[in-house]
Amino acid sequence: MKNKAKQLMADIWRFRLSYLFIAPFMIMFIVFIVVPVIAAMGLSFTYFNSIQFPEWSGWLNYQTLFSQDIVFLQNVLPNTFKFALFVGPVGFILGFLLAWFISQLPNTLRMIFALAMYAPSLAAGVAMTVVWQVMFSGDRTGYINSFLLKYNFITEPVIFLQDQDWLLNIMIVVSIWSSMGIGFLALLAGLLNVDQELYDAGKIDGVSSRLQEIWYITLPSLKPQLLFAGVMSIVHTLQSGELGVQLSGTNPTPNYAGQVMISHIEDYGFIRFELGYASAVSVILLLLMFLLSRVFFYLFGEKEEA
Repeated sequence: MKNKAKQLMADIWRFRLSYLFIAPFMIMFIVFIVVPVIAAMGLSFTYFNSIQFPEWSGWLNYQTLFSQDIVFLQNVLPNTFKFALFVGPVGFILGFLLAWFISQLPNTLRMIFALAMYAPSLAAGVAMTVVWQVMFSGDRTGYINSFLLKYNFITEPVIFLQDQDWLLNIMIVVSIWSSMGIGFLALLAGLLNVDQELYDAGKIDGVSSRLQEIWYITLPSLKPQLLFAGVMSIVHTLQSGELGVQLSGTNPTPNYAGQVMISHIEDYGFIRFELGYASAVSVILLLLMFLLSRVFFYLFGEKEEA
């Protein structure tokens, strides 16, 4: 053990310049990622109201979450899974398809369409929400209501953003619309850099259609970009849950129709100030994110050969 420790210290000293270069990143990563995650895990086992010193409560927060929190079990979990099921896979597949179509265009058109697809992800959440609030405004001035009234599809304006039958679906649409972010650009860059000789070789081997080209050549060549886009899709999906609060203007959302995990965390953490309980929900969200990311690593990660 002593010899290993000495060897480790010797290696660190030998590569001290390299460690010096990565030190700023490592310090920031530890301070703003590792420490908060560990603190959240610790607080999840306590009762903490942000004023008094945390009191140890063991597994009580987790027991309450999965046995007594009716809102979490009946609204938050189903809403989260429905939201993630649509926004994650649909946004991921749509991002790949759009990137592929854009990669087939001439350079000038490609730049214009890529910018048009990427622009919504640059907008701040609040600014983006304001645009959609105008679209789904609950009076006659809202674009959707105005259109429906004009052509007699409805007789009275629909209060979309306060209606429990519409809110979650609108959240899904807005999130998919804004999901063409850095993952989309990574896919587009990967598509533009696939070796054209692979397609020529594929034609010699019997690849005769565009669909076969995508399946046998394009997708295997894009595994690193697909992995990156998949992970970014998970992050975007789980971060977009606050859209319900921004669109409806209230937390909790009307009848908990748009309540997902991240808004549940904000409700308990910053409105009720039950930070211990909010930390427990955040740990569950972290585990969910980790499990989903492992799925993408399994699908698109490099397989180690025995």
